[in-house]
Amino acid sequence: MTKEERELRAVQRLKEMKQIEEELYGTGIRVIAGIDEVGRGPLAGPVVAAAVILPQDFNVPGVDDSKKLSEKKREALYEVITEKAISYSIGIVDNYIIDEINILEATRIAMTRAVENLKTRPDYILIDALTLKDVSIPQRGIIKGDSISISIAAASIVAKVTRDRMMRAFHHRFPQYAFDSNKGYGTKAHIEGITSYGPCLLHRRTFLKNFCSNSDE
Repeated sequence: MTKEERELRAVQRLKEMKQIEEELYGTGIRVIAGIDEVGRGPLAGPVVAAAVILPQDFNVPGVDDSKKLSEKKREALYEVITEKAISYSIGIVDNYIIDEINILEATRIAMTRAVENLKTRPDYILIDALTLKDVSIPQRGIIKGDSISISIAAASIVAKVTRDRMMRAFHHRFPQYAFDSNKGYGTKAHIEGITSYGPCLLHRRTFLKNFCSNSDE
């Protein structure tokens, strides 16, 4: 594929990613927030949600589901998104609350916190997969929304980069679990660390039962 073809494809993809937002703008809605989370699956660390309000003229190719992007690309897009966003915010729920109430409810709380932390109140919110009963703003949950809505995709990037940076920082305190590389997910190195040293303060005890016998230590 030539450079021109790649650029054309990127422009077309951007147009596709903005379709839902453009339809909402067409109804008179002006301020749209995308909401997404990262960290539902790891054995350790928090669940992190982001809320992002992009300007209507946001035209940055490459914004997509964070899972489809390299770490380098995510980091670069994070800087652009946070610079150009009308407003963005983070909601965090730690592993203790996850263990208390379950990961789905913890995810909803993190998302709600992210919405509440926005400095600009949105007219409408687009959420990846879920809906938020404690948020009175009109909303729509979209299955695989991070692949079809630029606002949700932007939120997925902000959430992912934020949580990855947190887990790399935690690695310096708990190097035996290789959080810098696995970000808390259940890799071989991580499981070996738990088996050898037991769980640390960041581990989700309710997630460890199927992975190691000493999760109650």
